[in-house]
Amino acid sequence: MRLGLIGAGAVGVLHARAAQEVEGVSVVAVCARERAEAAELAGPLGAGVHTDYRELLAVAGVDAVVVSTPHALHTQMVLDAAAAGVHVLVEKPMATTEQDCDAMVTACSEAGVRLAVGHIQHFLPDKVAAAAAIAAGEIGDVLLVHDYRSTDYRAGSRPGWFFDPAVAGGGAVMNIGGHCIDRMSWLAGSLPDEVRAHTWSRFGVGVETDAVATLTMANGVVASLTITSTTPRHLDEIVVVGEHGTVVADPRVGTVLRRDGDVRVLHEPSSDDIPVAFRHQLEAFVRHVDDGATFPVSLELGRSVVATVRAIYRSASAGHQVRVESPEMDPVPAA
Repeated sequence: MRLGLIGAGAVGVLHARAAQEVEGVSVVAVCARERAEAAELAGPLGAGVHTDYRELLAVAGVDAVVVSTPHALHTQMVLDAAAAGVHVLVEKPMATTEQDCDAMVTACSEAGVRLAVGHIQHFLPDKVAAAAAIAAGEIGDVLLVHDYRSTDYRAGSRPGWFFDPAVAGGGAVMNIGGHCIDRMSWLAGSLPDEVRAHTWSRFGVGVETDAVATLTMANGVVASLTITSTTPRHLDEIVVVGEHGTVVADPRVGTVLRRDGDVRVLHEPSSDDIPVAFRHQLEAFVRHVDDGATFPVSLELGRSVVATVRAIYRSASAGHQVRVESPEMDPVPAA
């Protein structure tokens, strides 16, 4: 697979490193707004350098592209890639509106190219271990899920576009919450149906920095989400409670199963966990393109994450519970 990278930021670097480890994949072109940024990533790969993604699509001879750019740019880039007959792995969030998600799916389907959404949670070893335990019935039917994630949304903590809602589609909920909603839906086995939420904006940054939400899934599972900025320590924990036990996944401490007084470690954390996840994601995308294998993240789930984020914003603004109105979730492999 001849791969092009559209976006050369921190996530683009992770995709580039993954490509170097996947057999049959070579990065042949890199695009960024600043030539120096693209050249820095492209140089060690021997890849071409572009500052206009449309030029990359036209002249680089790529089979597929990875889109890891500011959120609001995803849609047009995917539409243009589809028109060029190029397969796409687009970073989360899939887009900033449900309508844009639908347009992307339609364009790729009509063009006969593959589209996949890069929700990396599905490939992180600690989350994969949790999903496997749940799928094996280790904790019985899932009853509730709690996700607690911290971040830093103070001015200067990240590139400026993250604080522009027209470009980012929102603040901490669209960015960090997208990960949480994805993994809660995956581990609960269902998409959110109703949402009740509160959001806060601190530090004068113009987007929400903190949020709490209760999500009622279509299958009856209740999930709670907390996103907060500037905590004393970094938090990234998801707890899944079942009829017979609990599974806790945290990249700092691993994955732990508790049942009937027994405590079992399912995954020990490793510094390789994130690189491994990006490699496995790219391998799955290659199989999806080359062999038609099912990608572990359905497009319905990718769209639902966007719809749920927007429902959180509606609920916080209205002060009451709202419907998400997502499509039904297709079965997704546990690992």
